[in-house]
Amino acid sequence: MEPFHLLLKPTGAACNLQCRYCFYLSKAELYPGASFRMPDDVLDAAIAQLLDAHPGPEVTIAWQGGEPTLMGLAFYQRAAALIERHRRPGQQVLNTMQTNGVLLDEHWAAFLAEHRFLVGLSMDGPPALHDAWRVDRGGHATAERVRHAWELLARADVDVNILCTVHAANVRRPLEVYRFFRDDLGARFLQFIPIVERLAGVGGGEERVSARSVRPGQYGRFLSAIFDDWAVRDVGSVFVQGFDAALASWVGQPSLCIFQPTCGRALVLEHNGDVYACDHFVDSAHRRGNILTEPLANLLDAPALREFGTAKERLLPAVCRACDVRFACHGECPRNRFVGENGEPGRNYLCDDYRHFFHHISPALNSMARLLRAGRPPRDAMPTAATAAAELEARLAAAGRNDPCPCGSGLKVKACHGLR
Repeated sequence: MEPFHLLLKPTGAACNLQCRYCFYLSKAELYPGASFRMPDDVLDAAIAQLLDAHPGPEVTIAWQGGEPTLMGLAFYQRAAALIERHRRPGQQVLNTMQTNGVLLDEHWAAFLAEHRFLVGLSMDGPPALHDAWRVDRGGHATAERVRHAWELLARADVDVNILCTVHAANVRRPLEVYRFFRDDLGARFLQFIPIVERLAGVGGGEERVSARSVRPGQYGRFLSAIFDDWAVRDVGSVFVQGFDAALASWVGQPSLCIFQPTCGRALVLEHNGDVYACDHFVDSAHRRGNILTEPLANLLDAPALREFGTAKERLLPAVCRACDVRFACHGECPRNRFVGENGEPGRNYLCDDYRHFFHHISPALNSMARLLRAGRPPRDAMPTAATAAAELEARLAAAGRNDPCPCGSGLKVKACHGLR
């Protein structure tokens, strides 16, 4: 059995917030009239089959939603007992949970600490940026409540990863966002996920996405600006998922599913036991079965799932096959491949962003990769990065706003390098 990853969504698309960019709320339409609460027989089967099907001694159980804490603490206490009942001798289980944090209290924090959950807390930056789109069902701001959740988890010594979505409200303020997490919160594990809301039935280019979405070029500059700050002082002390994933690709070991040549090994289990090919393809065409009628191990080996996974590479357009950073990107996630190129469909909406970002960080990552191969930590590259950053700052100061950016992006200074 090949390794795989399974997201458990015990509340399906149900959530106590109404984040205006959420792609998953609409999935409730797949189950009209459903309670969106995972019953105990599905919970038992999910844990038993996941632990049985997983080939290695270490297993991750990922709880997501909607909002998974809507199930209540007693549900996860039962889940913890089932894990102990079903895990094989020597099998180690890591639980992760992605949450908006609104329902967390001291009892939750104590439980998450006791069972060593890794918690992903959704937060989009300082309050004004977070509250632009992350509101509750009454339209009220949530930043203060999420900050309270962060403090509860910190006091309980729970490991927390901040998940920040990047969208029209915060994409032009990369350093403000990054430094808020690093300096104000003291966060050390971060993810930056771009919002790309495709609109059906409209023309090509930028018109295919919502006004909340990042525009072409913005996400790459956002990441590059943060990388420059991080590379000078934070390597080895702050861990940014996208930077770690890039370095993994640089040493020939792509990690994130979006950057791997193929996909299909990151599935979703809905509240009623239905299994889907991917979190971004929860629809009738990509339903693979139900664990109450067919074991998860069988669904993992289904030809349709393999076809879904290999299609990522097979349908890669010519512009991607010829790209010099294909090794780091592999066309990213198929959900974002909706831009045509010379009459050929399938180029990623974020293509220019990733190409800019990977070119921008290439000198630093080449140094870090050499250090890793020599058995030295990547943080040893920070003095070199600091020198390079100082040189770039000096060249930027001497350049006019309409001059080509000295970072080599091909853009003008006013449109590049952190949107100066």
